[in-house]
Amino acid sequence: MALVVQKFGGTSVGDGERMRTVADYIARTVRRGNQVVVAVSAMGKETDQLLHLASEVSATRPGREMDMLITAGERKAMALLCMALHDQGIPADSFTGSQAGIVTDTDHTRAKIVAVRPDRIRKALDAGRVPVVGGAQGVSVDRDVTFLGRGGTDTTAVALAKALDADACEIYTDVSGVFNADPRIVPEARRLKRLSFEEMLEMNAAGCPKPAMRSVEFARNHGVRLHVRSAFTWEPGTWITEEDASMEQAIVSAVVSDSSEAKLTVTGVPDTPGIAARLFRALADRSINVDMVEQNVSMAGTTDISFTVPHDDLSTAHAVVDGLRVELGAVGVTADPDIATVSIIGAGMKTQPGVTAAMFETLAAEGINIEMISTSAIRLTCVIRSDVAERAVVALHKAFELEAG
Repeated sequence: MALVVQKFGGTSVGDGERMRTVADYIARTVRRGNQVVVAVSAMGKETDQLLHLASEVSATRPGREMDMLITAGERKAMALLCMALHDQGIPADSFTGSQAGIVTDTDHTRAKIVAVRPDRIRKALDAGRVPVVGGAQGVSVDRDVTFLGRGGTDTTAVALAKALDADACEIYTDVSGVFNADPRIVPEARRLKRLSFEEMLEMNAAGCPKPAMRSVEFARNHGVRLHVRSAFTWEPGTWITEEDASMEQAIVSAVVSDSSEAKLTVTGVPDTPGIAARLFRALADRSINVDMVEQNVSMAGTTDISFTVPHDDLSTAHAVVDGLRVELGAVGVTADPDIATVSIIGAGMKTQPGVTAAMFETLAAEGINIEMISTSAIRLTCVIRSDVAERAVVALHKAFELEAG
């Protein structure tokens, strides 16, 4: 008998018909002799609708009340899924994050899990029942309801899998696994049968949205095997596990693009110690996440510093940097919203020479200019113009022969 945690996202349970289909699948898994724990997201676009309602009634939107509001969507979904399971002849019990023993810090709207005490979940399993847990929620050490943030149901599922010592954590979504490029851009993109945690995290960092990065980090840190699958076709998907040193690693596993960032450049900055520290501390104090940073070679005692931030933070970041311009002694600040990144990722890049040259040659052959470069042991990322990002992905996918089986 295997113990499996199954996570179902909002599109998987988007309406009554989908809810019944998911319940039927869970029932089949149980009838094959498995124990199942379910983590479920709010239905469809319900979280967005709740956020819209909040904006209509409040300008302040206190964090404690926002968490109470947003997590109502998951509570609704878990109760409905339990009802559908009972109709399948499967005894099931719904649990809020608090009832499931998920304890978090006190950071409302983006809480982090500090402990999982799944006593009631184990008791339900021992009684032959299916626990259905509302995702992305918990209870703080101050005993308030908390929300884990977007993608938090993935993290809920992984945390439960770790606490229960589950055999696997299955992440069901609207795609059939993790692909080596976006199939909407590259029709020849292939579903990957297996990825290491490190490769998946680099793909997340490069713009791949599923599964949520926090859940992959949690899984890596605690050794939880992930299986990303489709809740529409039920076919085998992509396994994300520890790196297997005995297997030959692909040089490049995937090509990922991301158009969610913008670039800021601070020009004519004095090339003296402490300038960059003051600049990025001011941004950090406004909770602005900086991704890539590039500083030009000093010319006549001054330099330019370029960095990328999320599009949503561009106006705030621009205001922060512009406010520091005189203090920093900078000449000016320019914002560029029309950029994208394109990345290649692969565990085999660590030992294979020539990958960087091949990427640059491919982009040059397409007439695509590289504006910034960032590297890690298994990822190479270039900032390019947003209007050529799709062409870059197609060219790199072909250059590294990722369409081959």
